[in-house]
Amino acid sequence: MSAQIIDGNLLSQQLRQDVAARAAALTAKGNQPGLAVILVGADPASQVYVRNKVKACEDNGVFSLLEKYQADMTEAALLARIAALNNDPKIHGILVQMPLPKHIDPTKVIEAISPRKDVDGYSVLSAGELLTGLPGFRPCTPYGCMKLIESTGTKIAGKHAVVIGRSNTVGKPMALLLLQANATVTICHSGTADLGYHTRQADIVVAATGRRNTLTADMIKPGAIVIDVGINRDDNGKLCGDVDFAAAKEVAGHISPVPGGVGPMTITMLLVNTIEAAERETN
Repeated sequence: MSAQIIDGNLLSQQLRQDVAARAAALTAKGNQPGLAVILVGADPASQVYVRNKVKACEDNGVFSLLEKYQADMTEAALLARIAALNNDPKIHGILVQMPLPKHIDPTKVIEAISPRKDVDGYSVLSAGELLTGLPGFRPCTPYGCMKLIESTGTKIAGKHAVVIGRSNTVGKPMALLLLQANATVTICHSGTADLGYHTRQADIVVAATGRRNTLTADMIKPGAIVIDVGINRDDNGKLCGDVDFAAAKEVAGHISPVPGGVGPMTITMLLVNTIEAAERETN
C-alpha cells in the first residue's frame, strides 16, 4: 500500500492564510510586518530563492525590501547596511541570502543581524535559545519539517526519530526540535556505520544530506514518516531529493515529495517568523 503524500504546497497555503490574517491585524495597528532581503552577487539559484521569498511577502500582506548588490560589495559595506536595517522600525526581519562571495565572512554577517530580526534563526543566540528551550526564532527548514510531521496527525512524543545530516542549518536544529517534542532522537551522518541499521528502527526519518538515494526503500521501517529535505538532480536533470521516492513510498506510511514538500514550507516559516518578530515589537 502506497504511503500518504505529505503535501507541502497545501499545508503552506493553509499556514499562509493565518500569516495574511495576522499581517492584516498588525497593519491595521500601523505596524505592517516588514522583511528585508539582501542579495550579494548574481548566483542563479539565489536569485530564484529571493524572488520566491519576495513574492510570498507581497502575496500575504508583508512589506518586502529587496536590496541587490554587486559581488564585489565589501564586507564592511554589507555590515554597515545591516546595521542601518537593524535600526529601521519598518523592518522586522533581515535575511541575507547565502551563499555570499568568498571575501565576505558569513558568520560575521549573520551575527551582525539584530537578534530581534534574525528571522532565519541562524545566529548563535538563536541556536542557544533552541538548545536551551527558550522562545526564539527557529531555522525555517527544520521548523517547516516539524509542521509537515505534525500534519500527519502522528503523536511525536515517544517515537524514535532519525535525522540524517548534521548541518547547523538543518540537521542539528531538526534533532533539537524533535527532542523538544519528546521524540527519542538519533543523528546519523557521513561517518555513521551501517546507516540502514538506524533508519530501519525509526518511526520518523528526516533525510538532509544533499545526496541522491541516501535513503532507499530497504532502509525504511514499514509505516514510517519520511521527510525529504534534499534538493538534487537525477540523471535526466529532473529535481529529486535524498530519498528514492518511487520505491520508498511503497514502504513508508507518510512521505514528503521533492518538489512540493519541504521547499514551500521553508518560505512559509520565514513569513511566520517575520510575523512573530513584528508581533513582539507591537506588544
